[in-house]
Amino acid sequence: MESVNISKIKINYNDNGLIPVIVQDQTSDEVLMMAWMNARSLEQTLKTKNMVYWSRSRGELWRKGQTSGNTQQLVELLIDCDRDCFLAKVNQVGPACHTNNKTCFYSRVI
Repeated sequence: MESVNISKIKINYNDNGLIPVIVQDQTSDEVLMMAWMNARSLEQTLKTKNMVYWSRSRGELWRKGQTSGNTQQLVELLIDCDRDCFLAKVNQVGPACHTNNKTCFYSRVI
């Protein structure tokens, strides 16, 4: 796998300065959730190795587990070929979803 220096690549944020991040359990490979990051949340995530997102509804940084205790420790961060989406592999402590489900993807459509 190619290693990329994040400070040397152009990240293609959307018009709102955000980039989606898919969060995956690094042990089970289960997809846990999808959230948004901006440059500040990315910087804090890389610095602390704990997932920090941008809350669009609250308009502020959101440190995963700050109130619930259900934290996500960053193990690996990958960016897609178009540089407009991240995949974060994490060690999840507790449920990932605010509904107390293990993953946010628990409702089958088909």
